[in-house]
Amino acid sequence: MEQFIGCDAHKQFSVFVAVNEKGHAGEAARVPHERRLYREFLTRLPPHSTIAVEASGQYSWLVDEMEQSGHCPKLANPLEAKRRMGLTMKTDKLDAKGLAILLRNGTLPEVWIPPSELRDQRELLRLRIFLVHLKTRVKNRIHGTLARHNVIIPGADLFGAEARLQLGERLPELPVHSREAIEQELATLDFLEGEIKSAEQRLEAIMEVSAEADLLKTLPCVGTILSMVLMLEIGRIERFPTAAHLASYAGLVPRVRASGGRTRMGQVCQNVNRNLKWAFVETGNLVVINQRRLAGTHVVRLYQRIKRAKNHQKAVVAVGRHLAEAAWWILTKQEVYREPRNVRQALSSTHG
Repeated sequence: MEQFIGCDAHKQFSVFVAVNEKGHAGEAARVPHERRLYREFLTRLPPHSTIAVEASGQYSWLVDEMEQSGHCPKLANPLEAKRRMGLTMKTDKLDAKGLAILLRNGTLPEVWIPPSELRDQRELLRLRIFLVHLKTRVKNRIHGTLARHNVIIPGADLFGAEARLQLGERLPELPVHSREAIEQELATLDFLEGEIKSAEQRLEAIMEVSAEADLLKTLPCVGTILSMVLMLEIGRIERFPTAAHLASYAGLVPRVRASGGRTRMGQVCQNVNRNLKWAFVETGNLVVINQRRLAGTHVVRLYQRIKRAKNHQKAVVAVGRHLAEAAWWILTKQEVYREPRNVRQALSSTHG
């Protein structure tokens, strides 16, 4: 008799519960996250078992171990799985049993499991994103300290070569501890710059043989870095049946509330791929910055039309949605980006 197995994973241990075809659940098994013991437990399961596990911070190595043991892991959206279970009480056993029942019923909210190599490459990409955010925070601290002491350095970029020289000359005007803090922050900034360049060089080596990254560079305002983010975060384009599915995955589709003949568009969803959303929104902002250079193009006309009717933020998201849908077509057809025809389609920002 076929078994459906649910795994409720935590940091230190996992709880497994098996449910048979008739819906009868077996005893819960608590397995510590010591690799030897974990592998021994997996070998005792029926061969080629299907195991449902929630997407969490530690799912990656669990999935790898299950696959290496010959099993078939299924990754579940944790929020949607909880809603579908409808449990009023929460225990590890009930959660594992609930996952197994959803698997048995064919209602498990399954999400894609990226290949091990892609998950590894994403770590390098996300390291770069983290370092850039950290660099921005350090810069903001320096700006804040200078503002508190009314030290004004002329020029648009405080961290350019000439401005750095002027800043070094003005540092003696600051109190001793504030001066030392800025000197240490500048040293941190230089270190972060070096680490970011190192990460970018390793990413570029990965992308050298990627035709997909080259195709994504044909999108308006998408360069080397953004094409890396898009390619690694999208993964296999075949997993998205339509362009709208990719836009939704990137968090660029607003919620729709229709009742009593009235339709209202709400906020975009939050439970999405945040790195992919950032990349498309960042590209939309670059389109706005380069409006003069891109004058007359579809993305600029789309931005200006939505901005007049709504506001800047919604217009940028609309541009991001168009770019997400265009990316799906680019990767699906393996063709470069082309200006869309002047055909307006409802509920799609791809056509403006």
